[in-house]
Amino acid sequence: MTYKELQKNEDIRTYIAAADATLGALGFTEHSFGHVSKVADCVKYILETLGYSEHEVELGQIAALLHDIGNLVNRRDHAYTGAVMAFRILDKLGFSAADTSLIVSAIGNHDETGGLPVNAVAAALILADKSDVRRSRVRNIEDVKLDIHDRVNYAVTSSSLKIDELHSMITLELEIDTGISSVMEYFEIFLERMLLCKKAASALGLEFNLIMNRQEIL
Repeated sequence: MTYKELQKNEDIRTYIAAADATLGALGFTEHSFGHVSKVADCVKYILETLGYSEHEVELGQIAALLHDIGNLVNRRDHAYTGAVMAFRILDKLGFSAADTSLIVSAIGNHDETGGLPVNAVAAALILADKSDVRRSRVRNIEDVKLDIHDRVNYAVTSSSLKIDELHSMITLELEIDTGISSVMEYFEIFLERMLLCKKAASALGLEFNLIMNRQEIL
């Protein structure tokens, strides 16, 4: 079963929507189809650019599609509960043990609270997920001054993740409206994520570079 087929699976769509609704009730940024689709596209870009097989790219996109369903249970430890949920879904759909293992391990290791780039799919998922910072994910624009997470996301006016021609460096470039949020606030909530991105890049044989407002930070 392909990534595109799983995108249309009603059970999976229900879990993604329900997980996003849970996060919405808690006041977190958007984690619905917009987020997982963007992450899946980015995973595809990373793995294809680095020469991974079509099958590995497909598994990476499936991991991206399912990576946040654990938020349905609870935001805390959502990578672990999501991995268990994904295992049941994939096993039920007849995925092989090898493919299921790769997808589940990537999902279980995508979060900065305990994750590590244990394989190429996990590394690509980490980079794609943590680079999706943008104002369109903010739900409550009226209250953006009250919450640092909303404020930082809303302050990001553009973002891009690119691998250089030599395939030696991956760069996350952000434009931040410092009238809304400072660079320091970005690091206050995202430092652990950026350090995990550095490890993920290294696992793929790349250096991680962070540029904010045209200045190199990492």
